Amino acid sequence: MKVSTKGRYGLTIMMELAINFGEGPTSLKSIAKTNDLSEHYLEQLIAPLRNAGLVKSIRGAYGGYILSKEPSQITAGDVIRVLEGPISPVEFEEEEDPAKRHLWLRIRDSISEVLDSTTLEDLINFKEEGKNDNYMFYI
Repeated sequence: MKVSTKGRYGLTIMMELAINFGEGPTSLKSIAKTNDLSEHYLEQLIAPLRNAGLVKSIRGAYGGYILSKEPSQITAGDVIRVLEGPISPVEFEEEEDPAKRHLWLRIRDSISEVLDSTTLEDLINFKEEGKNDNYMFYI
C-alpha cells in the first residue's frame, strides 16, 4: 500500500489542527503557508474530513477549522481511511493461493495496527520532540 499525497497532506492538516487544539480555529491558508502546500488542494481534502466528523468548520473573519475530538482520540488510521479508502496492500480476495492470501491479510492487519495505534497526539509529540534533537557529528 502506498499512501498518496491525499493521505500525507491530510495528516499534515490534522497534525496542525492538533497542535492548535483548544486555541481556536486554524485557517487552511495558514496551514498551507506553514507547510508550503497548495491551499486549493487542502480545501479539497478538508471536505471529506469534515464529512467524516473529524473536523468542524468555524465561519467568520477569524474562522477556520478545529478538530471535533481531542488529538488523543483521532488516529492516523481514521484519517488515512477517510482519504485513501480501505487499507489493503492488494486485492487479496481474488487471491486463490491460501498461503499468499494469508500473507496479504497479515500485512493488512500489521499496517492497520500501526495506523490505529498512532494518534494525532502521538504524532505531534514526536514532531515537537524532534525539534529539540541536537546531533553532534564527529569526523
